[in-house]
Amino acid sequence: MMKERIIESSWIGGVMLRQTLIIEGMSCNHCKNVVEKAVNELPGIIFAEVNLAAKQLTVEFDETKSNIDQVRAAVAEAGYEVV
Repeated sequence: MMKERIIESSWIGGVMLRQTLIIEGMSCNHCKNVVEKAVNELPGIIFAEVNLAAKQLTVEFDETKSNIDQVRAAVAEAGYEVV
């Protein structure tokens, strides 16, 4: 199984982390909204935004409340793939 590619990762203060992931399977604004909603429902998520044209999800979260594996699982449960 291939581990997802994180194309950007940076600390934004304290326990806050910003990461950008590539998401496959999105083709429209509905897809974008589904992914953003799924990720935003996780605890500790401050910001989640999909760039549909780039197929990227940028997420900012409190690492004491969520982690990237939970983000990946939420995306998968929504029907999309983190690559």
